[in-house]
Amino acid sequence: MKHISYSELKIWAECPYKHKLNYVDKLRKFIGNEYTAFGRSLHSLCEHMVQETLPEEQYDDFFEGTFGHELGQLGDPENLRENLVNDMLVQAKKITPHIIPGLVNSFGEYEVFSVEEKLFEKINDFSLDKYTFKGYIDLVIKTSDGRYHIIDWKTCSWGWDARKRTDRLVTYQLTLYKKYFCQKHNIDPSIVETHFALLKRTAKKDNVEIFRVTSGKKKTENAMALLHRALHNICKSNNIKNRLSCRGCEHYKTKHCP
Repeated sequence: MKHISYSELKIWAECPYKHKLNYVDKLRKFIGNEYTAFGRSLHSLCEHMVQETLPEEQYDDFFEGTFGHELGQLGDPENLRENLVNDMLVQAKKITPHIIPGLVNSFGEYEVFSVEEKLFEKINDFSLDKYTFKGYIDLVIKTSDGRYHIIDWKTCSWGWDARKRTDRLVTYQLTLYKKYFCQKHNIDPSIVETHFALLKRTAKKDNVEIFRVTSGKKKTENAMALLHRALHNICKSNNIKNRLSCRGCEHYKTKHCP
């Protein structure tokens, strides 16, 4: 059965033609950089921290080892920005002591329901083809009041401004995760909340910020409408270029997208 992830949906929403180049023609070029390596490494550490599978005194060594491995996957080490890498090693040490306290301050007593939970759920009410929604939820916890909290880790520099916090192409990720998490477990959406956890590299204080993202009925309907519209156009091969999204695109002014 065919599937679509949120990252794929986001690229389609930005530019259907870029979606074609990336997912149909398989022309994705971006393999990552220091920032993505930092994010993946800190994300991996968070998994161990919430599951208590790594002693606290090993946090720094684990991050450094994982970060070094991720950087090694990027190709020629001569292309790495050494000063940036060194800064990131220091920044990670400022973030990690605040991750678990950040969860406790936001939610009080909680139990870990799942870590890196895989979603592979049927997309109903779409008739052109059979599709599933694929995703991985970073963390789900359950609080003493019986509510579930879906949490997605996001590394950033100093934080997010008001525009990004309300950007539909950012927040719909959690909306769809909630939709299909509830479908998978047959849970009432009214007892499920969604949150981003910002892990801030350059913030002078509050290096970990957890904030709630509303994902009610209307927002879910809008997110599903976008998902269905994308699938319809993908199935019909309607690959229109969005010239407003050219800036910063890896394909811009190449032979694939002159």
